[in-house]
Amino acid sequence: MSESTEAYEYLFKFLIIGSASTGKSCILHQFLENKFKEDITHTIGAEFGSKVINVNQKNVKLQIWDTAGQERFRSVTRSYYRGASGALLVYDIANRESYNAVANWLSDARSLASPNIVIILCGNKKDLDEQRQVTFDEASRFAEGNDLMFLETSAKTNENITESFLNCAQKILNKIESGSIDPYRMYSGIQFNRSQAANRYNPNANDSSANERLQKSTNNCASC
Repeated sequence: MSESTEAYEYLFKFLIIGSASTGKSCILHQFLENKFKEDITHTIGAEFGSKVINVNQKNVKLQIWDTAGQERFRSVTRSYYRGASGALLVYDIANRESYNAVANWLSDARSLASPNIVIILCGNKKDLDEQRQVTFDEASRFAEGNDLMFLETSAKTNENITESFLNCAQKILNKIESGSIDPYRMYSGIQFNRSQAANRYNPNANDSSANERLQKSTNNCASC
């Protein structure tokens, strides 16, 4: 997968989680490459990609880990959860079993990732509406009851793919700006670009407090 080199102010670590064959890798590929890939095989462990998006007039780099959904890789993929600030939790609207597993994936994410992880529930394969086994209303109620955002998506038609990542990143940034997420906390899954952070927090080169905050953020980067 591709690695973005565009300048950014913030970096958020994202996960794509959910059962096998729900289209997680197709979602990532569509988001990064703006195309649908037909011949994607099952992910082994995790795949990685990144992209810079504009949120609230700030460039935010999403560092995205697409994790394997097969049970035999579960112990391996859990190691990628640590320090994630956002996640797409994906099920297949035409596969009831994948939806039934959502609660277990949610439990893993909230116990193993950042305590403040922002999660959006994605009912993927909306293009298979005629084969639907999970209604929009049922999934919407689950999302509301578990403090999740919710969208139905189609990696094939690109419906709501960018919006899923954008909405999740927007909520994280809003929480940072409101003070409900501390981006300096260890394993927050959030880091600042050094030069951009210096401009933001250190307009005066003699401002030792700003330097300390920048150094703290930089130290945490290695742990994201």
